[in-house]
Amino acid sequence: MKNQSAKIRNVAIIAHVDHGKTTLVDELLKAGGAYHENQDVSERAMDSMDLEREKGITIKAKNTAVHWGDHIINIVDTPGHADFGGEVERVMKMVDGVLLVVDAYEGPQAQTRFVLRKALAEGLCPVVVINKIDRDHADPMAVKEKVLELFLDLDASDEQFEAAFMYGSARDGYFMDSPDGDQSAGVLPLLQTIIDEVPAPEVEEGDFRMLVSNIDWDNYVGRVAVGRILSGEVKKGDKIFVHRRSGAKERATVTKIFEYSGLGVSESKSGGAGNIVGISGFEDVDIGETLSASEEAEALPFVDIDPPTVQMEFSINDGPFAGQDGKNVTTRQIRDRLMHEMKINVSLQVTDGDLAGVFNVKARGAMQIAILVEQMRRENFEVLVSRPTVIYKRDEVTGKKMEPFERIFVEVPEENVNSVMRSLTGRRAQMESMDTVHDRKEIVAIIPTRGLIGFETELMNVSSGHGVMSHLFHEYGPHCGDIPTRQTGTLISTDTGVATAYSLDALEDRGKLFIDAGDTVYQGQVIGENPRADDLPVNPTKEKHLTNHRSKGDGKGIQLSPAVQFSLERAIEYLAADELVEATPKSLRMRKRILCNSERKRLSRSSKKAAAV
Repeated sequence: MKNQSAKIRNVAIIAHVDHGKTTLVDELLKAGGAYHENQDVSERAMDSMDLEREKGITIKAKNTAVHWGDHIINIVDTPGHADFGGEVERVMKMVDGVLLVVDAYEGPQAQTRFVLRKALAEGLCPVVVINKIDRDHADPMAVKEKVLELFLDLDASDEQFEAAFMYGSARDGYFMDSPDGDQSAGVLPLLQTIIDEVPAPEVEEGDFRMLVSNIDWDNYVGRVAVGRILSGEVKKGDKIFVHRRSGAKERATVTKIFEYSGLGVSESKSGGAGNIVGISGFEDVDIGETLSASEEAEALPFVDIDPPTVQMEFSINDGPFAGQDGKNVTTRQIRDRLMHEMKINVSLQVTDGDLAGVFNVKARGAMQIAILVEQMRRENFEVLVSRPTVIYKRDEVTGKKMEPFERIFVEVPEENVNSVMRSLTGRRAQMESMDTVHDRKEIVAIIPTRGLIGFETELMNVSSGHGVMSHLFHEYGPHCGDIPTRQTGTLISTDTGVATAYSLDALEDRGKLFIDAGDTVYQGQVIGENPRADDLPVNPTKEKHLTNHRSKGDGKGIQLSPAVQFSLERAIEYLAADELVEATPKSLRMRKRILCNSERKRLSRSSKKAAAV
């Protein structure tokens, strides 16, 4: 068994968003013969989810393997966005080394620090890949110095500090041991460096044991537990035990064993120590549980996951158009889907709300929850979601209210610095530093997580799309006071029907419109923005009254300004506390929690009276 494991290398690829790690995986797969000659291969082959391809980010950690010579290199492609950090943390137990991919122009970024800190803490061996050396103004040697400084900041061991460095371009398919080396060898020098620098997996003596680090799904056998076999061997038909994190133990029979190679999955008769495999045969199995041949075996420790810091409410769509777009519309269907997501996403928590049919979904960030909502839309769900709110705690000693804070990194052109600083200050941010990076300014600040909600959109507006931000969880600290949210009110529809050009033409003077003529609307729907702070009831369905002097055709030449279009993430950020987003397979609508205008007025009067008492 040890001889077999000596030919295995288990590595994770970690990096900041858009530094090229998924493209690098594509090149390694090509070098390992994953593609046939003349095969048409799409870029970013490992990003198999539609959302990953559309957004250009990795959301789910996925594993594959490159067979090179007599070696097997198991590769785990991990997300670089902080909201999906749970995907990074849980795969650290599967690997012995990491490929740290860093842009040769941008250098280490916020998520570089985040993922590297987790890897170094696990004692993993890093191989640094300085990518995009062909980029304009790239300075790979300066970036190397910054990476080494980062190693020192993160308390890397002497062995980790002596990491191998490779330089090249994943896009063009070459890597070298120096920036001016020979490009003709392609990716092969990087493969050899992985073999030489990353240690073979340690194999323990004893019977079969494996920590479940990921969950896959097979249409024929259901849930598949993915992980690295720590000791022993497992075969199809073996009787094994599942050690629950609660301490309970259950018997199971192995029905299939899967190995990962190239872009595919193949069945195997057995799995040996050191290898990453998938095992089926369970009615239920969760990430963090231990599989073993013996009932007396000790459960394996699972990496701690940083706690969620934001939450949103999910509920059934109770609007007048409910059920017109989607098929999965009941409370039971929504609850089952959320519980399924919680089983495969360790950083997500789902609990029942105080009201029937309402669920509290807690996560690392609003983007993570928005991705879940978008996935559900594509699975024919209809759901209402609220604005994100942060998760507060009480200090056990003082009893003070505590809230989460993040360290935020913002890069903007110099001419936008003052606007960004004003925005951050208004969001209760405390500045740490400001440096010049190339021809841009990098601002580092500590900001309450509440202050991040909606900030990315504001940054895009004030910097004309040139601003870049990233953030990391910092700590829980004392509540820092109120933060102004949306400064404007909204235009609220008083009627249900089809919006007319005649009515919208009159409403354009009142504010920005979120709908076009011909759109169906309902009472209580948010159809536009009022520049003033209060909400304004309007009727977008009113038609022109016909007279002896006016025909129905009059007004057909009305020219309306294009309606403001909202993405799901933008709509969620835009919401006020008394508003919801209705997400269906075909539509995104913003609406009031209480649709009836008269009932909202009555409750508002009651609230004002109670406040005055």
